[in-house]
Amino acid sequence: MATETFEEIVADFEFLEEWEDRYRYVIDYGKAMPGLEDALKVPATKVEGCASQVWLHPRIEAGKFSFEGDSDAMIVRGLIAVLRALYNGLPVGEVTTVDAPGELGRLGLNDHLSAQRSNGLRAMIERIRLVASEAA
Repeated sequence: MATETFEEIVADFEFLEEWEDRYRYVIDYGKAMPGLEDALKVPATKVEGCASQVWLHPRIEAGKFSFEGDSDAMIVRGLIAVLRALYNGLPVGEVTTVDAPGELGRLGLNDHLSAQRSNGLRAMIERIRLVASEAA
């Protein structure tokens, strides 16, 4: 059910045996992601429940879901980029059917994130699902 972009991340992770390499990959993936305009970093786009500052700005165009995001923490910015790969471009009605924990589990992220980062990741997924369900 994952997007082609997400499948590319999964394939890349298969070649990275050490968690430090995977961690660096996620950070670099986040660095390559375009930043969110400061004008969009407002209370309405801020995700509560994250240890760091996180903003998600969803869009629905022609029935397709996408979002931009940003964080003040590099690893979280990378996680946002991974979530973008998982969700961006999906028909809005399919967003809530994605098994995000299962898909992210394919990357082994669940085993290496702190409890706070895991909670923040769950909060981001919940926000994405909420916006998509309201738009569907």
